[in-house]
Amino acid sequence: MWIDWIAAITPILILLLVMVRFHWGASRAGPLGWFAAIGIAFLRFGFDLEILAWAQAKAFYLALDVLLIVWGAFFLYRVVAEAGGIRLLRDSLAKLSTDPCMQGLLIAWAFASFLQGVGGFGVPVAVAAPLLVGLGFSPLTAVVAPSIGHAWAVTFGSLASSFQALIAASGVEASLLAPMCALFLAVAGFGCGVAVTAVIGGWTGIRRMAIPIFVMGTAMGGAQYIVVTSGFWNLGGLSAGLAGMFSGLLLVRYFKGSAAEEQASSAPYGISAYLPYVILIVITLALQFVPVLSERFSVIAFRGSFPRLETARGYVTLAEDGKNIILLRHAGMILFYTAALAYAYYAMRGILKVRALRAIAGETLRNVLPSSLGVASMVSMAVVMANSGMTQALAEGLAALAGGFFPAVAVWIGALGAFITGSNTNSNVIFALLQRSTAEILALPTAVILAAQTSGAALGSIVSPTKIVVGASTTGMRGHEGEVLRALLRSMLVLILFLSLVVLLVVYL
Repeated sequence: MWIDWIAAITPILILLLVMVRFHWGASRAGPLGWFAAIGIAFLRFGFDLEILAWAQAKAFYLALDVLLIVWGAFFLYRVVAEAGGIRLLRDSLAKLSTDPCMQGLLIAWAFASFLQGVGGFGVPVAVAAPLLVGLGFSPLTAVVAPSIGHAWAVTFGSLASSFQALIAASGVEASLLAPMCALFLAVAGFGCGVAVTAVIGGWTGIRRMAIPIFVMGTAMGGAQYIVVTSGFWNLGGLSAGLAGMFSGLLLVRYFKGSAAEEQASSAPYGISAYLPYVILIVITLALQFVPVLSERFSVIAFRGSFPRLETARGYVTLAEDGKNIILLRHAGMILFYTAALAYAYYAMRGILKVRALRAIAGETLRNVLPSSLGVASMVSMAVVMANSGMTQALAEGLAALAGGFFPAVAVWIGALGAFITGSNTNSNVIFALLQRSTAEILALPTAVILAAQTSGAALGSIVSPTKIVVGASTTGMRGHEGEVLRALLRSMLVLILFLSLVVLLVVYL
């Protein structure tokens, strides 16, 4: 068993080594991890060419889901930047507060959590990171802060798709799961706010921002708890983000910084800087909650269908239908719609010339093609590990090692699943039944263990390599994904350790 565990963790260790220690970018590290996973799957886990072919088909399907967001996000960023919108945003946001920590809490924590509620995978970082760069944050901080800040909102974000997966995979009723999930995630939310502040301002920043962190964290965690325990869990992330933004804007007057800028921006059409983000929110909400539009934009949809597979060692991957990709309502397409409408507006106002589109498209292609290789190879590695039984072997090894500390380890299993697969949803699908079965064997409260699973997966998604590539591609950090991963690992490990202790206290006290 332990030989399997060591073999299964090897591709992850290789990926971490070359990215963190040797500073490889995702376009180099991803293929290496992928090839390592394939080799180990064949040599140790009974893989064969048929399973590999289906695994790669599934990986291509999943990668497309991610890459649409990568391409759309960078295209939108280039349109806004070319029009001078990033500079205008910097000037106008500086009028609210020049305090970097307060700016970070508003954008990287509250606004990013709201974007997770309405957008989902990669969107919070892809949208928030360029705004932070425009405010003068370093590209590294601009990626790290929103990556941490939105993580707690993942489970009930994207219309609670991860929570729905937890219900489906575990067979436990939503009414039993919702309270504990909301409680653990509220606690994680405070941790995310503290971590964002620590990344930006260190311990001094945490002391100065104690009141905003408490007020905004209470508003977001409380709003989410009330909404999801009332049965509206699909609106949990959205409600939390709105509560955080509203409470933050009420507080910002008391945390303006040492010299908030009062001069008007010298660039024309200052309101135009916010227009793309208003359009993004309006389109997203309209396509999700207006039945007529939702139906009209659902005419093009496709879903992969994958057969039952069994390795030579007997590990079975059940037949499944892949995620239903509704093309015209996809988050990536919404980003493209937003960029197109913003470009048309800028062109009509004379802010952008028509020929600027060629430069924007060229810059987008130069940046997203290498990032796309990193995403595709890392998704492929994750699918190979899942279909060969490597991911299952890792989780079972952790569970066997845990003993009486399994409630804490349940958090780490969820995080492991999110790191490997790049998704809280996928982690819940893979591990929810394992977590429930182990809880029943050890006579532990099932709802608590499953809440620990999805909360750990939400925090573990912080260091998902595919999400890191999305953020890096929009801030000039392409090729430096290893630096981002190294910075995120520190915060993620502390947050998960903290949540593990909370789960232990809930179970045993």
